[in-house]
Amino acid sequence: MSEKTSSPGEAGTANGSTAGDPAASRPGGPLPGDGESIIVPPSILKQQAGWGPAPAQPIADGAKDEAPQVFASTVRKKDISEAGYDENPPGAGKLGVILGTVLALLLVGSGVTLWAVNRPDSGKAKTADAAPTSAAPTADAVPPIKDSAKVLPTVTGEFGKKAAIELPKEAPDGSFVVKQLSEGSGPKVDKGNWVTVDFTAKDWATGKEIAGSFESGKPQLFQAGSGKLIPALDGVVAGHKAGSRLLVVAPPAAAFGAQGNTGMGVGPTDNLVFVIDIKQATAPDATLGGDMTEPAAGMPKVKDNGKKAADITPVPGVEAPTELKSSVLIQGKGRKIESGEKVVVQYTGVLYKDGKKFDSSLDRGQAFSFVTGGGGVIEGWDKAVTGQTVGSRIEVVIPPALGYKDQASGPIPANSTLVFVIDILDAGVGAADS
Repeated sequence: MSEKTSSPGEAGTANGSTAGDPAASRPGGPLPGDGESIIVPPSILKQQAGWGPAPAQPIADGAKDEAPQVFASTVRKKDISEAGYDENPPGAGKLGVILGTVLALLLVGSGVTLWAVNRPDSGKAKTADAAPTSAAPTADAVPPIKDSAKVLPTVTGEFGKKAAIELPKEAPDGSFVVKQLSEGSGPKVDKGNWVTVDFTAKDWATGKEIAGSFESGKPQLFQAGSGKLIPALDGVVAGHKAGSRLLVVAPPAAAFGAQGNTGMGVGPTDNLVFVIDIKQATAPDATLGGDMTEPAAGMPKVKDNGKKAADITPVPGVEAPTELKSSVLIQGKGRKIESGEKVVVQYTGVLYKDGKKFDSSLDRGQAFSFVTGGGGVIEGWDKAVTGQTVGSRIEVVIPPALGYKDQASGPIPANSTLVFVIDILDAGVGAADS
């Protein structure tokens, strides 16, 4: 979680309720252990950016509701899966427990603090140490979205670079505006797509800038239309193409409600202004394309089956390695993934001894998401994915010591060496989620 600060975004009720990540089901079942939660010190957690509902994750014994320091948990929810990830939606299959907060625009390395909103039935709002929270959500109905208003801010600058926002002297008229400033040529964003965006933001009432993704150098990653972000962010990207720039003017009912957000300095009547650059849209069943190189010598053979699980065949006579082995099958052109980033992947996992498949996100048509370095997946996954580039396909052979050790996990026998083929679809700043 190195340099995460927070971001204006997750919504639902006022302080941050988050929902389960539809793309999170752990490959292989729960991690070894008694099911304790993995706790991140407040000094680190308070840097995690988030604008939405607070994670409804299990909290370790003794942890208080008002201090949601849970970063990941080894508590099995229901069907989980093989590499140790968070669970997908009901019936989605397996993949352990990891954070996966669908949040809105988190800021890395900026001055914003974690903003989370609890579900109506989740009780007291959970907040990280020293992280300001917003009050209960406004009862005011969210106004319909318009593409214009009497007065609008002026935006200059190029897509992909920090926007310059000039605020009018006149007060806003209360309209909820989503205006496309330029249209991209990428795929259209549909509800449920994973999206990475860059953004710039200001408070219209005070003229103060709200730190955005350009300060951190990393995009914000979330799922469009998930219902877990403030209305100003949750669904505004849906229907627009990747490569588009949007101007969003959000009245209180579409942002933090009638009580504002004191931690961010947002008053109860303040309108917020966002300029959002949609960098990439990824469908839940997306896979990587392109020619694959052969795995390194001795590594299992891989046959690409498109949107179906890959065929992975261990080489006869080659002993299982005692150390982590990885091979890049498709070299991605994106940036390197750092520890603490949220990534979205597709994967297939088999047993090294006989090539028997035990899990695949492709069988469910749902990409899997997890946060690197969070302890929400088996150690071999963290080590293998961190440092790879976005857009890469890798094959990984994980010895028992970096997997499930001497414990069985569903179809995985104790002391098993595991093989995974992983497509790294996208990555960015994300918040914890159960």
